Amino acid sequence: MNYDASLWLIFILIGLATTLPRASFIVLGNRVALPSVLQRALRYAPAAALAAIVMPDVLVVAGSVDLLNPKLVAAGAAVAAAALWRNPWLPFIAGMAVLHGLRLLGG
Repeated sequence: MNYDASLWLIFILIGLATTLPRASFIVLGNRVALPSVLQRALRYAPAAALAAIVMPDVLVVAGSVDLLNPKLVAAGAAVAAAALWRNPWLPFIAGMAVLHGLRLLGG
């Protein structure tokens, strides 16, 4: 097999590998149900994805992990505000206030 044919074969296989799992939910519809354990686990997927996006920015400063940085303290304040009060805006306000206050104090 020449280089062009193998490249096209790889493209087709990658396309199938990404399309078939997504299409299976549409094609199968309600005929197949996910196990209840998997359904419960999938409830946490959005929070896990958000944490995977946010945490590297919170922990990494100048290319290395820094556990004593203003962003981490501000994230802790936002989590505490979310845990203590049910107001959806309060975590944003608390986190930003702590972040800006620490940046003003720290320079």
